Amino acid sequence: MGARREAREALAAAGLRPQRRFGQNFLVDPAVAVRIVATADAMAPGAPMLEIGPGLGALTETLAARPAPLWLVELDRGLAARLRERFAAEAARVHVLEGDATTLPLDELVADADVTVVGNLPYNVSTPILFRLLALRARFPRAVLMLQREVAVRLASRPDTSDWGVLPVLVQTLAEVRVAFGVSRRSFHPVPKVDSAVVAVRWSAAPRVDVGDLELHRTVVRAAFGQRRKMLRNALAALAATRGRDVDAVLARAGIAPSARAETLGLDDFARLARVFAEDA
Repeated sequence: MGARREAREALAAAGLRPQRRFGQNFLVDPAVAVRIVATADAMAPGAPMLEIGPGLGALTETLAARPAPLWLVELDRGLAARLRERFAAEAARVHVLEGDATTLPLDELVADADVTVVGNLPYNVSTPILFRLLALRARFPRAVLMLQREVAVRLASRPDTSDWGVLPVLVQTLAEVRVAFGVSRRSFHPVPKVDSAVVAVRWSAAPRVDVGDLELHRTVVRAAFGQRRKMLRNALAALAATRGRDVDAVLARAGIAPSARAETLGLDDFARLARVFAEDA
C-alpha cells in the first residue's frame, strides 16, 4: 500500500518511529478516514470536532478540510510538533493540544461547545478514554471512535451474551452505541495483530434509565459482574452486608431471581437494583 510507504517516510523524515508504549498504530487508509468523518458529520453536521490521537494526520487531513473548528490532542511530543508545523497556516481554526486525553482538562482547554469527538484510540487506553468522555459528555455529546473490534462489539452488546459486562452496562446507561463499520488491520502502520471497528456514541446528559444514585449504580454493576459466574445472591452478598441489607430481600424487592446471573440482566434490571440498594434498610 502506497499510503503505508508514505507513513514510513513521514516518520523517518521527522526522526520518529512508532512507540509501543503509546500503542501507536497509525491509520494509513484515506478511505477509512473519509468514512469516519462522514459518520461524525451525519450525527451533527458542521459541528466542531476534537480528534484524540491524530498521529501522522491521516484522519486529521480530512477533518481539517471542513470549515469548522478542529482540536487535536496528541500525547507524542514529536508528533504534536509535526502537527503544529503542518497546520501552522490554519492555527486560528486548528488547535493542537499536547498531552494525555485521559487527564487533560479538555472541558477547560477546548473553547467550543457541542463538540464531536473522533479518533483512532490506542488499544491499551481505549477504556479509560471512554470513561473520560462519559464524564465530559455535557461538552462532548457525541463520539465516533476506532476501537479494537472485540471492544467495539462488547461496547454495543446486549444482555444474555458473553460480551455483556461492566463496560457496556455503564456506557449504555448513558449513551446510545452502535457499530458503524469494521476496519481491516491492513489499514494501519504498523499492522496490528487484530482488526478494528468504528463505533458511533451519542451520550445522554441524564441516564437513559432511572438509576437513582449514579455512583451507587456503578458500584452495584461492578459488584454484580465481579464474580460473573456466581448467582447474584452470592455476587452481591458482600455489597448488601456493607449496606446493612439482606441480599435476598434486595433481590426480591427488585423483582430479580436470586439464582440469576449478571449477564442476564438488562439496563432496567440494574437500575431497579441500584434504586433498591439506595433505600433505607
